[in-house]
Amino acid sequence: MLILGENVNNLKVIDSSLRLIVVPLCIASMWLTLTNHEENEIYGDLEFSSVKGLKLFVSISAISAGYALVSLISSWVKNLMNKAWIFFVCDQVVAYLMVACGGSIGDIVYLAYNGNQKVTWSEACATYGKFCGRLNIILVLHFIAMFCFFVLSIISAYRVFTRYEPPSIASKEVEDTRT
Repeated sequence: MLILGENVNNLKVIDSSLRLIVVPLCIASMWLTLTNHEENEIYGDLEFSSVKGLKLFVSISAISAGYALVSLISSWVKNLMNKAWIFFVCDQVVAYLMVACGGSIGDIVYLAYNGNQKVTWSEACATYGKFCGRLNIILVLHFIAMFCFFVLSIISAYRVFTRYEPPSIASKEVEDTRT
């Protein structure tokens, strides 16, 4: 039984560490996005607000950082309520939001580097190299945070589903005899 207690404590430390790591990652990616701009005499200025997908990215990063901070604090409050289901649902939602946001920022970076000849978009990175360089850093920070939320969603799922035992075969046989 002592080993089980150590595993629970280790899991709580890993959970808390991941939640703590996510906060500065999301804040750094938000700050880099909000301050990302480059001026060009020929084509004009390019700012994060020029790309709607980056506005969504900033919003999702803010939500993720806020949730990670609140969940970190509430995970150490004892007997607040049965938090396992709440963490499970919220971790899943935030992980899915991070995946969707990662896809959109990845698409933005791809289009910035390669363009889209079918709709006559040229690549922007030839002209706005600094802007694209920062987008790459933002993408890496986001994918690290997304991986942390992926692991957190697995931990929260483990916590929820280890509280319940699977149905036994004997109970299935009893149900079969009743029908």
